[in-house]
Amino acid sequence: MDGKLTRRRFIRDGAVAGAALGAGFSPLRATRAEERGTIETGKILNYNGDMEYRRCGRTGLMISAIALGGHWKRLVKIIGGNEPEGWMTTSIDNRELQQNRYDVVTRCIERGINYVDACCREEILAYARALRGRRDKMFFGYSWHIKESRFEEWRSARKLKQGLDEGMKEAGLDYVDLWRISLLVDSSQHTQGEVQEAVEALDWAKKTGRARFIGFSSHDRPHLKQIIEKYSDQVEVVLTPYTAKTKLVTDDSGLWATLKKYDVGWFGIKPFASNSVFRGDSSPDSPYAKQDSQTARLAIRYILCNPAITAPIPGLISVQQVDNVALAVKERRQLDAQEKAELARTMERAWASLPANYQWLKDWEYV
Repeated sequence: MDGKLTRRRFIRDGAVAGAALGAGFSPLRATRAEERGTIETGKILNYNGDMEYRRCGRTGLMISAIALGGHWKRLVKIIGGNEPEGWMTTSIDNRELQQNRYDVVTRCIERGINYVDACCREEILAYARALRGRRDKMFFGYSWHIKESRFEEWRSARKLKQGLDEGMKEAGLDYVDLWRISLLVDSSQHTQGEVQEAVEALDWAKKTGRARFIGFSSHDRPHLKQIIEKYSDQVEVVLTPYTAKTKLVTDDSGLWATLKKYDVGWFGIKPFASNSVFRGDSSPDSPYAKQDSQTARLAIRYILCNPAITAPIPGLISVQQVDNVALAVKERRQLDAQEKAELARTMERAWASLPANYQWLKDWEYV
């Protein structure tokens, strides 16, 4: 397969894939040898026998159970610098950042991770560069959030279309695998007309081959549930918060029931609660490095106990972190009593130390 795939080709392939989709919401997995006979592993993008793959709702895409989130918080702890977080502040032209992103993407590919999600200009440009010549190894999720519905100027279908074309042109992207428009944190503030405009733009992007699949990113559970129910034909994938404290509401009142009903793919953001689960600062020589690696794997294992979620998308800043989360996929899935107690203590500490601008994560304890 060529590293550069055309928009025309994906219009064709998307139609073929759509016709071949099977029914049902439960994800298919391809981890152990006895499971491989039920899945044509040769059709899984960047397949690795040590990775698990899950069906992304009715898109039919088989996504690695761990995906790569676009954020690179604390990257200065790896590449150096004076910025406190190093996320969306370090210039994408910084050579150390470029090399780090290339190395992290390379290790993701080596571990069988096949999805990266970018949600701002810096991330889109950085990962588009890191995937040059090997686009056929990873699906690309896209949201240029400052040219989307979070900002009043960009809430019309016309402006959303303009923003997508401008962003793709700057990044050198002929298509994206998923365009998911980022809504306001409290997305119920959007008018019905604004949501309709966003849906129109998404529909256009798919019909014109700019995006293979479409959806929304939302932090507002009740409103997202309403959007899916009203625009069930268009909403194919959603991104929502999902931490190691999140639990499913199993009756019809929960968001999970709606995702299941309409067979919507589901990516979980903030699996580490914006790094609040960790004691250290992500420095390789941190005295908490070993403990934090264990905590990261514990959180990932907990999240993957929910077979309905396609994948958590942690921001990873080093090849060691990639190796660590890939290891979590291979470890025993169910947590024992001691691990459950440890994770409960960790999440209580994380909840207590959440920054003011991340308090909304607490609204996602039940889905």
